[in-house]
Amino acid sequence: MARVTGIGGVFLRARDPKSLSAWYVKHLGITLSEYGGATFLWSDEVPATTGMTTWSLFPENTKNFGPGNEKGSQQAMINYRVDNLDELLAQLAAGNIPIDPDRQSADYGHFAWITDPEGNRIELWQPLAD
Repeated sequence: MARVTGIGGVFLRARDPKSLSAWYVKHLGITLSEYGGATFLWSDEVPATTGMTTWSLFPENTKNFGPGNEKGSQQAMINYRVDNLDELLAQLAAGNIPIDPDRQSADYGHFAWITDPEGNRIELWQPLAD
């Protein structure tokens, strides 16, 4: 049987795509390619051997997408794997980026949440090395 083998892309709507792209470059260090998007290769995983993509559905009344997003104003949330969560959060705080004070840790990594200029809640994940 044919099946899905992974996530091939993440696509967001934006009121101002150029400005929002510039924000992601400046504050999250995403490198844009000539076509205007980013390509993350599995060789980019930090720490090594932690590369994975999770796909999951949440109930429509989830609070995981942040306050004010229950029942649907934000239909998707992106989880970005990061190399140093504490350092990135310090950089984001210095840039006056809205940071949710909630932090979570699990046996597979540490999590934090921020909001981009268009109100999209973003999950940041620092995986634990094996």
